[in-house]
Amino acid sequence: MKNLTQFLLSCAVLAVTLVGASAQVETGKPAPDFTLPGSDGQNYALTAYKGKYVVLEWTNHDCPFVKKHYSGGAMQATQKKYTGKGVVWLQIISSAPGKQGYLSAAQATEVNKAQGTAATATLLDPDGKVGKLYGAQTTPHMYVIAPDGKLIYQGAIDDKQSTNPADIATSKNYVAAALDEAMAGKAVSKPVTKSYGCSVKY
Repeated sequence: MKNLTQFLLSCAVLAVTLVGASAQVETGKPAPDFTLPGSDGQNYALTAYKGKYVVLEWTNHDCPFVKKHYSGGAMQATQKKYTGKGVVWLQIISSAPGKQGYLSAAQATEVNKAQGTAATATLLDPDGKVGKLYGAQTTPHMYVIAPDGKLIYQGAIDDKQSTNPADIATSKNYVAAALDEAMAGKAVSKPVTKSYGCSVKY
């Protein structure tokens, strides 16, 4: 009986651990604040952008799903379009040192220059604290935050779960749709979708 009790207790602890590990921020609630260093040497705090729309883009330049969106310029075009409308676009790299996608500040600057990245800043999260805080699971994994600081979208960049750049032309860009709807004063029609891509290399 004692062994059974210990087993059940262990299962309960494991269940709580698994729930905690997969916890995500809740759409419609305030987005958790954070401060991270950028590849440019500056520190970036989410609270500094209160009053603006903010996009968080988890990225890994070596991931085939990320390459799909950057190789033909689709992600850069989306970044340019919305930063041109006053949206703050923050790339976040949560790959740990020694893991796929990890970049030093200098390396991130070089990669972004080569790709023509048009994000507001690239933030470095090598210990994965912010990625885990948000429940970022894939690259890409996208989040949109409204000017009041609440999360209004989280999930995939689009509805075509492939690594083929040719699919982008016929895909629905969920981030663009969320921003367009919100900026027009409408409720976001798809506030949550299932992200797809490579796992974040914590």
